[in-house]
Amino acid sequence: MEVEEPLSGVALAVLREDGQWRCRRMSDGALSDLDRAITELRATRSTGAVFGLLNVDDEFFLIVRPGPGGVDLLLSDSAAALYYDVAADVLDLLRIDPPDEDDDEMWPEGDLGLLADLGMPSGEMVVVVEEDRYPEEQLRIIAQRCGFADQYDAVMADLDRVP
Repeated sequence: MEVEEPLSGVALAVLREDGQWRCRRMSDGALSDLDRAITELRATRSTGAVFGLLNVDDEFFLIVRPGPGGVDLLLSDSAAALYYDVAADVLDLLRIDPPDEDDDEMWPEGDLGLLADLGMPSGEMVVVVEEDRYPEEQLRIIAQRCGFADQYDAVMADLDRVP
């Protein structure tokens, strides 16, 4: 299940404080280590919502939302668990068996309503996950629907400028 090459993609922490959204980049290690992503998000101090958006290798996305009682997770493609440790760790934490290697269907696992209180109801999340788009585009739609598209775009534009 281990990917030999370093993972590409981006991990963003999203915070809502006093009605204002902020986005900041998380460490690259959060892309390959679920525990690290959760720890980074828990260490983020905010009086409001805190969650992570992870685009892993532009193959799938992961939403991580720590809370007082645990962590809510959404994996956009359960088949990613066959190839990526971070996706396998999500299924393990959710206590869901990985899909069969012969199954070529894609389906999400986790809480499709984990951002419902922020403007992204589960029914709309299903539509976004099932659309044939790259994870970056799917995450941009989520950002737009929840109301932090400008902050998301600013961080992504900064990443594009880094050599």
